[in-house]
Amino acid sequence: MRVIIQRVSEASVTIDTHIKSSIAHGFLILLGITHQDTQEDIDWLTNKIIGLRVFSDENGAMNLSVKDVDGNLLVISQFTLHASTKKGNRPSFLEAAKPDIAIPLYENFVSTLSRKHTKEIFTGEFGADMKVKLLNDGPVTITIDSKNRE
Repeated sequence: MRVIIQRVSEASVTIDTHIKSSIAHGFLILLGITHQDTQEDIDWLTNKIIGLRVFSDENGAMNLSVKDVDGNLLVISQFTLHASTKKGNRPSFLEAAKPDIAIPLYENFVSTLSRKHTKEIFTGEFGADMKVKLLNDGPVTITIDSKNRE
């Protein structure tokens, strides 16, 4: 499981000209799921996200978590995070999980994150053509892969 986390001042996702979700201050999380991912990956990654200290404290140091600042979370499924570009110029997506595996893991990721953050988690729509808009704050962008824990 791979995420790109962007600290945002605001973010939204639009599907067919309709805004599905929007948030103010918090994280936009792009989530890529592979066929090897499990509940263990979800638990580890959601703990990392909730505990990630990248928000400024009273001294301007990045010392606070999204929970500390009562930030919002917007999770967008993104199979392209598992693109392989080793051969040629056309990416291969063989490592990305197929919908029958990815959808339950995505839904479980969102519900696990919600329990740990104790706030509503905003989402896009799995498999939809989404337009994501954000105002990156910092900019702060972090990549985390649950298969690279060391």
